[in-house]
Amino acid sequence: TPKGACLESVKIAIDTGYRHIDGAFVYYNEHEVGQAIREKIAEGRINREDIFYCGKLWNTCHPPELVRPTLEKTLKILQLDYVDLYIIELPMAFKPGDAIYPKDENGKIIYHETDLCATWEAMEACKDAGLAKSIGVSNFNRRQLEMILNKPGLKYKPVSNQVECHPYFTQPKLLEFCRQHDIVIVGYSPLGTSRDETWVNVSSPPLLKDPVLNAIGKKYNKTAAQVALRFSIQRGVVVIPKSFNPQRIRENFQIFDFSLTEKEMKEIEALNKNVRYVELLM
Repeated sequence: TPKGACLESVKIAIDTGYRHIDGAFVYYNEHEVGQAIREKIAEGRINREDIFYCGKLWNTCHPPELVRPTLEKTLKILQLDYVDLYIIELPMAFKPGDAIYPKDENGKIIYHETDLCATWEAMEACKDAGLAKSIGVSNFNRRQLEMILNKPGLKYKPVSNQVECHPYFTQPKLLEFCRQHDIVIVGYSPLGTSRDETWVNVSSPPLLKDPVLNAIGKKYNKTAAQVALRFSIQRGVVVIPKSFNPQRIRENFQIFDFSLTEKEMKEIEALNKNVRYVELLM
C-alpha cells in the first residue's frame, strides 16, 4: 500500500469500532499498524487491551530457534509488548534466510524440511514468555491440525485456524472438525478477493456479483458484501475483510443490525463451489 494508507485505514477502522486487526510481517506495514494503535491509545480512544492484534510467523522462520526472535522483531516493528494472537502462517517452510521468497537459479522456491511439532513447541514458549497471549495456525488442513493436537506433551492447542472461507468456499468439514476441538475458524477473503491473476484463481466469478447475495441484500437494504459477512459470523466464523476505502471499512462493520433467516443461510450455503480464490501456488 502507498505510504500512510495503512496508518489512516487502521485509524478509521478503530474509530468505526473494529478491534481485531489481522497483520503479518510479510505485509510490510506493521510499523504503520503499530503507529495507528499507539496514536489511538494516546488519544484516549482505546486501551491496548481493547485491541486484538494477530501477527504471523513467516515460512522462512519455522526452525524452532528462529520463532521467538521473529516474534520479537515483529513486536519491535509494532512497538508493542505483546501480540494477542501469533499464528504459523503456512504449514510449510521455505529456506531460512533474508529472502522472503528464496528461489533457486530457475526461479523455483527453495523449500525447507519442517517439523511442525517442533515449531509449535517454540510457539508455546512464546506464549509462556508473555509475548503472545494466544497461539494458532493458518492454512492448516485436518491432518496437519491433528499432528499438533496429538503431539505428545502438548501444552497449548491452537486457538484458531485462519483459512479462506466465504459463500463460494464454505469449508463445512474443516469447520465441523475445528468446532469439535474448540478451534475458531478465522475466514480470510470473506468477500472473495481481488481479480489479480498473479495470485488469484479468476475462473470463479466475483463473489459480490452473486445474484442470491444481492437479492437477499435488497431485502435488508444491505450490500452483497454485508450479506456475505453476516453469513459467516452467523456460522461462527470470524471475518477479517480487507479494505483501504473509508466508506467500505465503515460499511463492512454495519452487519450487526440484521439477521439472516435459516432459509437464507441454507440458500447461501448452497452457493458453495468448493473452489479457492487463493490457491497458494507457491
